[in-house]
Parts: sequence; structure tokens; C-alpha cells
Amino acid sequence: MFDIGWTELLVVGIVALIVVGPKDLPGMFRTLGRFTGRMKGMAREFQRAMDDAADQAGVRDVAKDLKNATSSKNLGLDALNSAADKFDKWQPGAAPKTGDAAARASAAAKTTPKPAAPVPPTPTAPKGDA
Repeated sequence: MFDIGWTELLVVGIVALIVVGPKDLPGMFRTLGRFTGRMKGMAREFQRAMDDAADQAGVRDVAKDLKNATSSKNLGLDALNSAADKFDKWQPGAAPKTGDAAARASAAAKTTPKPAAPVPPTPTAPKGDA
């Protein structure tokens, strides 16, 4: 919150030790701790009062309704996401396969061995008049 590092705290502690003195320093820190505790308690109480006021005003109900109204399912974005997924999986040049044709093609791809690559013919040297 205040972005105070350990070195700054050490400097503040040394200055406090010099200014206040070692005799009164524990009492000062005790008073500072009590003050900090009271401030935290007041902040907690204020936060609780604001939450109660928001509940009475119906803010949570409005937020819930707004969230439901803007959900991706209600806006039809689930269908858009499904279409985008299909587009990502689309293979150009391949005919779309649906139903039984897709099942047969996937089964055939699993069981049919791939043919070996053809062996190129070896060139022969021309016979000469030797």
C-alpha cells in the first residue's frame, strides 16, 4: 500500500530510537499498534456497512441478472465458438465427412496399411563401340 521496504523501515526505526530514546520507544510502538488496530477495525466496520447497504439496495441481484443476461450461452456465443472450432479443424480440399462415411473413413485409416514408395529405376549406361 505505502510501498515501504525493509531498508526504509530500518531507517525509520533508527530515527525513532534517536528521537524518542530507548526508554520510551516500546511505549510508542505499543501506542502505534493500538492506533493501527483501531483503524483496521474502523475500516472493517465501514466495509461491512457498505456491503449491507448494497445488499439492501439490491446491487447483488442486479449484478447477478446482468451476468446472466450477458452469458455466452444467452448471447448465442456457444454456437459461434462451436463453429470456430469446426473451422480450426477444417482441412481445405478434403470433403466433409459426416455420419457413417466419417466412421468408415476413420476405421479404414486405422486398418489399411500405407503403400510403400515406388523404387525409381536405375539408369543404365549406353553401350559403346569399344
